Amino acid sequence: MLSHLKNAFVVFLSIVLSAAVAEAAVRYLDGYAMFAMPLSAPAGSASVAPEALDRIPRAAGVEPQWFFSEPPALPNRRAIPEEWLRRYRDLESSASGGMDFRPSDLFKAWNSAFAGDPCKHSRLHYAPGRLFLYDPPDGAASPPYRFLPDVTIPSGLVTNQIGWRGAPIENPRGDKTVRIVFVGSSTTVDSHHLPFSWPELVGHWLNQWAKAKGIAIHFEVLNAARESITSTDIAAVVRTEVLPLRPDLVVYYEGGNQFRPASIVADMPKASTARPIQAAASPSWLQAAARYSALLARVQAAIGAAASTLDGHEWPKPDYKVVWPAGLDEADPDLAYPHLPVNLNIIQRDLDRIRTDLATVGSDFALSSFMWMVKDGLVLDPVRHKYILEQLNVANYPYRYRDLERLAKFQNRLFAKYAATHGMTFIDIADASPFDPDLFTDAVHTNYAGTRVRAWTVFNQLLPTVEKHLADGSWPRPWPAGTPTAQPTFTPRQITFTCN
Repeated sequence: MLSHLKNAFVVFLSIVLSAAVAEAAVRYLDGYAMFAMPLSAPAGSASVAPEALDRIPRAAGVEPQWFFSEPPALPNRRAIPEEWLRRYRDLESSASGGMDFRPSDLFKAWNSAFAGDPCKHSRLHYAPGRLFLYDPPDGAASPPYRFLPDVTIPSGLVTNQIGWRGAPIENPRGDKTVRIVFVGSSTTVDSHHLPFSWPELVGHWLNQWAKAKGIAIHFEVLNAARESITSTDIAAVVRTEVLPLRPDLVVYYEGGNQFRPASIVADMPKASTARPIQAAASPSWLQAAARYSALLARVQAAIGAAASTLDGHEWPKPDYKVVWPAGLDEADPDLAYPHLPVNLNIIQRDLDRIRTDLATVGSDFALSSFMWMVKDGLVLDPVRHKYILEQLNVANYPYRYRDLERLAKFQNRLFAKYAATHGMTFIDIADASPFDPDLFTDAVHTNYAGTRVRAWTVFNQLLPTVEKHLADGSWPRPWPAGTPTAQPTFTPRQITFTCN
């Protein structure tokens, strides 16, 4: 029976693909890039329910139809070298490094002070005998890497002349340009395969707004984020890469990579993840075919759903005792409390460094709340929201949803108080965004629909700050006479090595 189904699927697939190729105007099928072979990572639907958009407050003068427009195509998108594609696919197939060394890591320029001897490095020894390196100007090991400058890599990432995601940087900066830089980690740089990151969309809509208002201002919005970095790394990025560009505003969005709930649990239980019974793996031929067909990927998911006992509820967790820090007010956090949970003392220290550094070049600093797709009693679709379930129940095991939610809210209250205390703009993404798991790929990362929603939320909340600065004449700022305009770019070097 299975062989007959297989043959039928193959025939049907050939018909579907023939029809799909003819529809060259169709950009995505089920979120997959149409002509990627094998399929790229899915971008997810870019469609958003009107009621979800209605829940996001719009700033005065913003037209709702702007949400459906996109920036122009990136002029620096390049053909990917065949050698790069081969190396990427070879590592993708072997996956010897797992999450410690991923295919896109091949095309990062690693900080030589961080890398040291790659064979002795816990992550880099997984590299297949070849790495790009750069020498940090300050000799520090943070940040651990930069993206290669002015390239398009097999994961889909397009970089500008200093290795940041997005369009080329204006050099020299024009007299009528307002420069805004977003900093953060993976939730800010966004998945490489998405057409645009959310900061890029924010910039696009700011320019639409300026045009509609008849304001002769250009907004240059840049994305200095990169995945898997911490607040300390972000502070280093600001110091070494952002400051030379003298931005008018820097916006910080991060709150996941140092989120460690163990800080409020006295004795951790020793039990391992109690994973509910799931379906047996799909046949190997179906697993392979699903990499080339969105249709067969749906079939694979349907077979798995039919044979699985997962119902989308929170998985079983062992009992543990939450010990909240004595004297710490959850509703009104004391910024000076010496033992804040989830690494907030370290994060505050790094925010202080960023704020102090930006003040030396007259840049404003804005802080955002961080959104987790979690709440007590959350029930998810076990197929569609598989990776949300995995992140909440495996990566954050054994913590209960209610405790993750509690800590996420506390972190955001502290961020809000920090911003108010230091006279900073606060962008409340977590509170203003729709709570909809269909906008997320896991508990913190969004699909393309979610990326657009996040951008729309930030754009509308940022506009009052923009209007204030334009009204009082503090933006745009002239470039100081005699100040170098050289950009903080670099020349990566490639090394080869053999580990015993």
